[in-house]
This record gives sequence, structure tokens and C-alpha cells, in this order.
Amino acid sequence: MTPDWKLRELQPSQFYISEKKLWDVERWFDPGDLSAFPPIPVKVLGGIPVMTDGHTRAVAALRAGLDAVPLAAEEDELDWEMYRRCVAACRQRGVFSPADLLSRIISEEAYAEKWDRWCDVMQAEVLARRAEQNRKP
Repeated sequence: MTPDWKLRELQPSQFYISEKKLWDVERWFDPGDLSAFPPIPVKVLGGIPVMTDGHTRAVAALRAGLDAVPLAAEEDELDWEMYRRCVAACRQRGVFSPADLLSRIISEEAYAEKWDRWCDVMQAEVLARRAEQNRKP
């Protein structure tokens, strides 16, 4: 994995940021000292570096004027079909970079409705489709 990507070169896998989570991150985040900044995990999917987590931290870093933060290769074996769906949904909404999330910071209540609920529905659809495929002879 190339840790040299800039924040604006990363593809988000979520299309909203919680205002409350951002406030919590900005309380501890020190842009002058990234030693306590957990690396943002990135997985290359279809040739695109995709953030699998750390979206709120990426937005906090951009708001603090940073263009780079510590990155790490995503080591966990996650459900890449679901991540691909998340990325497609982001791109359909014009979210191609963490910078695009700067205008998509919403209240905790709206985040639960617009992001968490969307994820729940998408995951249920994927799992139902898989279950149906497994039932077919």
C-alpha cells in the first residue's frame, strides 16, 4: 500500500458525517501532533483507494488545514461487496473525496436516519439476496 496518498485522493465509503462525532474528534485532535492520530485504513477497490473507516477524522484534518494524515492498509477481511455498494452510493451523490463531506455534516439525529438507516437497509438487502442465492439448487 502506498501511504503517500493525500486526503483529497481518497474515496469515502460513507456519504454523511455526524456533527456530534466531528465535535468529539475535534476536541482531542491536535493538527500539530499526529502521533496520537490513528491511521485511516484504506483498501484499494477497483484501482481506487477507499477509506474503510476514519471519515470523521479525515474531515477534522481537512477542516484543520491538513492535506495528509497517517494511513494504513486495511488488514481486516471486510464485506467488500457492501463496501463497493457504499462507494457507488457515495459517487452517485457526488462524494468522491473527504473534501466533499465538508458540506455533508449533519446532526446526530439526521445521521442516524440518513446514514445508519441507509446502511441497515443496504446490508439487509445484500444478506437477503445472498440467502436467496444459497437456497437455489
